[in-house]
Amino acid sequence: MPAVARAADEMDPEVGKLVAATLGIDMHNHIDVPLAAADLPGPEVDLASEMKRSGLSAICMTFAVDYQPIRKPGDAYDRFVNGLTATDALLTRNKMRRALNLKDLQTAHDEGQPIVVQSIEGGHFLEGKLERVEEAYRRGLRHFGLLHDHDAEPPLGDIYTVPAHLGGLTEFGGKVIKECERLGIVIDLAHANMETVTAALKIVTKPVLITHTGLDTQLGKNPRMADMMKPRLIGKEQAKVVAEAGGVIGVWTHLADSPEDYASNVRALVDVIGVDHVGIGTDTKLTPPPGGGARRGGGTNQAWPDQKAGFYHAVVAAMLKSGFTAEEIGKIGGGNFCRVFDAGTAGHS
Repeated sequence: MPAVARAADEMDPEVGKLVAATLGIDMHNHIDVPLAAADLPGPEVDLASEMKRSGLSAICMTFAVDYQPIRKPGDAYDRFVNGLTATDALLTRNKMRRALNLKDLQTAHDEGQPIVVQSIEGGHFLEGKLERVEEAYRRGLRHFGLLHDHDAEPPLGDIYTVPAHLGGLTEFGGKVIKECERLGIVIDLAHANMETVTAALKIVTKPVLITHTGLDTQLGKNPRMADMMKPRLIGKEQAKVVAEAGGVIGVWTHLADSPEDYASNVRALVDVIGVDHVGIGTDTKLTPPPGGGARRGGGTNQAWPDQKAGFYHAVVAAMLKSGFTAEEIGKIGGGNFCRVFDAGTAGHS
């Protein structure tokens, strides 16, 4: 049995076998990489060990450049280039690589080797220059989240946590979507409001992702957290529109206080759009900062208090307990993402 399944096999053979048999993929996972040239190549991070402990076969490894205010033209692009350079170094140190297509994901899983899909959250680095999409593609980008917390300059579309002021998807945002499809980059509409999503779905010719959210009926047990996160949740109408276009929506760990709560949140979305359109998108970090902890942005393998098993082991166990079948877990765990990833990248080198 591959190393990723051994820990769970010692606790529950059925869980271990299912973790080993399925491609567990987190569609949205942050890895802290330096964005300033002075901080390159970045700290030593044992990403491979954390991934093997988690049971995940792959993560969509993302970062954003608008965490700090973007003061002048060129800042966002410089941060993007530095982030990719730091990621190159991190993967080299961990003897890992980027998946460029579905075959890469399948091969890595068969060999028991963790792998990443390179993602970016927010098109700020483009700065209106469409040719930078191809530049990013050549650096290994295969998963593009158009929006993040702040408008890019020029903007690509309305963000769900900011009062709408762009009329949805912008002309430049539409051009970026078409360029991504031409090159073979999967589109992620996380952070987009309903108008932006609707307009984007009229343009795309391939399924899209909304990688990290939750159904707006699942607010958890913490009122303060629920108030903060509610604008970032998805309604049934929007979820159905994405699913009807063949897309996949990832359920995050926020607003779930246990693996059982997480399985319940997954079930709620499955009941609305079907098992073929739901995935995992934690919006956590596999490599937590010092102190870690079960909190927003905390470590994936410490997503819940007193968690002993790695993340995917814990989730598979909870899903089995809540009545999901092995086939359903395979789809939600990563199979649905693989379908969209293959549709977006097939036929491209």
